[in-house]
Amino acid sequence: MRTRDVLRPAILALGLALATGSAADAQSFPDHLIRIVVPYPPAGPADVSARLVTQPLSSQLGQSVIIENLPGAGGRTGMKAAARANPDGYTLFLGGTNPNAIVQSLFHNLDFEPIKDFAGVGLIGYDSNALVVNPAVPAKTLQELVAYSKANPGKVTSGATVGITPHICLELFRVKTGANIVFIPYKGASPALTDLLAGQIQVGMTSKAVLLPLIKEGRLRALAVTSETRWPELPDVPTMIESGFAGVPSYLWFGLLAPARTPAPVIDKLNAALNDALRTPELQASVAKLGLQSRSMTPQEFSAKLADEARDWDAAIKESGVTAE
Repeated sequence: MRTRDVLRPAILALGLALATGSAADAQSFPDHLIRIVVPYPPAGPADVSARLVTQPLSSQLGQSVIIENLPGAGGRTGMKAAARANPDGYTLFLGGTNPNAIVQSLFHNLDFEPIKDFAGVGLIGYDSNALVVNPAVPAKTLQELVAYSKANPGKVTSGATVGITPHICLELFRVKTGANIVFIPYKGASPALTDLLAGQIQVGMTSKAVLLPLIKEGRLRALAVTSETRWPELPDVPTMIESGFAGVPSYLWFGLLAPARTPAPVIDKLNAALNDALRTPELQASVAKLGLQSRSMTPQEFSAKLADEARDWDAAIKESGVTAE
């Protein structure tokens, strides 16, 4: 008898045992606490998005869900820890555009893969940015900002956290328009916003949830939004495309991921719980209050979305010339 004929039944039995084990694990899942790794400090947009869903998820799953903030290295510390966690569904990752779709194009010596080392669980929400100026800047449109910067070389500055969507979009805008805007790197969005409000820098960009109150109060002036359509709250502010500047990515996405090789039945159970939670009126109201938009996605749809985002942002990063190493 040939060796392969002897081994075939054993291999088939092992495969059946593994499949049966995965099904059994999914049936009993979850039977203890689940943690969501957030790769940034508390109180930022990613952290707030994660905290939105902890209690609703806990109610849906019948187990406690907690946040574990693991900041450092621009999000790479927490991402690496989550990628290497046991793929059993009890460690999730608050990921999306900044950590998963952008990091791999900025850092080329990673010992993990931001896309391949994770399996999508589902979307929490997506957001867009606005390009704003301090009211002391006379520009009322993007074209006027470009002209003003060229008439005042070296005097117009922008600022943002290095290596995330506002930084890349601001530099892409500068490259596409030839604007004479000097970028100043910041370690966080909060100090950049503080300096923008004080007039220490003139141009900035960040999310709707952060900017909308400041724009409405007249403390900042919005020149354009990155979304595909105008913000309902600011119907007079055009999109980047309407302003003649196509090619700036539109949205940033927040969602839950699990380590690769997490059993599909466990992923499906988590996805169902997340989508059920997002359909509750209470969570819908909380998401809307932050300026986020949400819709249900399957694990496969969310994974595919991040892969598409990675390609789009890689092209934007190359065109902008942004580097982080």
